Amino acid sequence: MSRTASMERVTGETAIKAALTLDGSGQTAVATGIGFFDHMLILFGKHGLFDLTVTANGDLQVDGHHTVEDTGIVLGQALAKALGDKTGIKRYGTAFVPMDEALAMVSLDISGRPYLVFDAVLPGERVGQFDSELTEEFLRAFSLHAGLTLHVRLLSGRNTHHIIEAIFKALGRALDEATRRDDRIQGVMSTKGMI
Repeated sequence: MSRTASMERVTGETAIKAALTLDGSGQTAVATGIGFFDHMLILFGKHGLFDLTVTANGDLQVDGHHTVEDTGIVLGQALAKALGDKTGIKRYGTAFVPMDEALAMVSLDISGRPYLVFDAVLPGERVGQFDSELTEEFLRAFSLHAGLTLHVRLLSGRNTHHIIEAIFKALGRALDEATRRDDRIQGVMSTKGMI
């Protein structure tokens, strides 16, 4: 069974479409109108080996907040839908990713209990047209709508571009691990019998 999903969200501020295939090869096509954010989503797909398509039209004349947050919502919903009943998945994933002087750790649980811990100081306010603080906003929206317990920790780093890039790569790798099926798992990875 193909673990794929497409989602769409249209509001007075944004129109977002996303398609996600979990068992992909890292093929991506992303256009949000925010170049650095596109780059981060492409890295997320590539390093998670997810096939990912995102198109976003947002009120960028205001700023990037609505576009980035709503993209997180739509991608989170697509992930939850693609996972289905979560039968056979490993559930947990952790990745450490270096990017030059930066080292980021992402650890997550596909728990159905959304929670974000974001322990990273981003020294620069912007990278290109991307507000650095929107990194946390994206992750919060994504974890909430995907049902993830998500911990993000920066272990070292001075360059904001490098830090955010390490976070997005680590997110892809940790999620790839957590979404993998394991034939030894009967039902779901929980003593409760559900996630």
